[in-house]
Amino acid sequence: MLRSLLPFVVILPSVAYSLIALACARRFFSVPPPRSPEAPAVTILKPVKGMDAGSYENFASFCRQEYAGPVQLLFAAASADDPVIPVIHRLREEFGGDRVALVVNPAIHGPNYKVSNLINAFPQARHDIIIVCDSDIRVPPDYLKSVTARFSDPRVGLVTSLYRTSSVPTIAAAIEATGFTAEMIPNVLVALHLEGLSFALGASMAVRREALASIGGFEALADYLADDYQLGNKVHRAGWRIALDGTFVESMLKAEDVVTVLARQLRWARTMRASRPGGYLASGMTLPFPEALLAAFVAPSFPLALAAIALLYCVRLAVTTAFSRRFVRDNLLPVWLWLIPLRDMLAFFTWALSFLGNRVEWRGSRFRLRPGGKIEELA
Repeated sequence: MLRSLLPFVVILPSVAYSLIALACARRFFSVPPPRSPEAPAVTILKPVKGMDAGSYENFASFCRQEYAGPVQLLFAAASADDPVIPVIHRLREEFGGDRVALVVNPAIHGPNYKVSNLINAFPQARHDIIIVCDSDIRVPPDYLKSVTARFSDPRVGLVTSLYRTSSVPTIAAAIEATGFTAEMIPNVLVALHLEGLSFALGASMAVRREALASIGGFEALADYLADDYQLGNKVHRAGWRIALDGTFVESMLKAEDVVTVLARQLRWARTMRASRPGGYLASGMTLPFPEALLAAFVAPSFPLALAAIALLYCVRLAVTTAFSRRFVRDNLLPVWLWLIPLRDMLAFFTWALSFLGNRVEWRGSRFRLRPGGKIEELA
């Protein structure tokens, strides 16, 4: 009897985690978002390098906000020859040079060149709510209204947003996009409800100027690869609260090949392993794929192995579909449901490989990761 139950015991952590994540999502999305009559002035800082999928529409979505307060959209580039510069000039012509500004400055302040761009542009930021968004992010018209309402709580120093991808041009993009729905969003919601947020998500980070100053400004992030994690963690350790906003922003994915996507996944994995080693190691206990393999190994018969794996993936696919259809609303499932087991396998191998090296590639440069998440560029 005990041997017959063993494969079902093995899959319990993953099944339990899926159900906990579902409960956390229901709790988070059932709470009405805050509303504030105030519309504080906002500076949106956007570091850029090269073109992304739909760059103009990505940028223009920040100019088309249904928002009553003053908004400054401030781009930061390192080179006047960057191919995205003409797109920014077009924005300035269409939406006005008083609303859209550009700072071009090649000064380097550390191995994280994105943070160097932020440092260079920050003196031109006019307002006290600073929003940093990646260049491949597109936002809905109520984005600013939703994010700034969270600052009605004076204890909140930073507001970060969940992100999704609703349109995928290739299977490789679908592998990455389903990871947002099946892994990233559930993990964030579980962390929020079990321990509170102590990190930020780089797709969208809104921070009070006072909170940013309390950690030493953007300069405090220049030596780290995971500047989003470090910004949130440092703000948290400085005594501020981090709020999670429920208005999704869209990550617009390019048509890339599988090798490129997996290389980026490995970079993220190694970065998180270096930034929070204990938590990252423990996260392996909730990965479905190794539990499915272990269930097959310990089962006394093929039917029992098959039954345990079937139960694991019935729960896994049902919960992931609920996330996609009810909470994330990314239109990915059930079309890409067949991809989830493959995605789980790749996630496990990426997690395992992250412990076997400390080198990463980012935007054409190679870096060595140091303990704590700091990086040094390799020749």
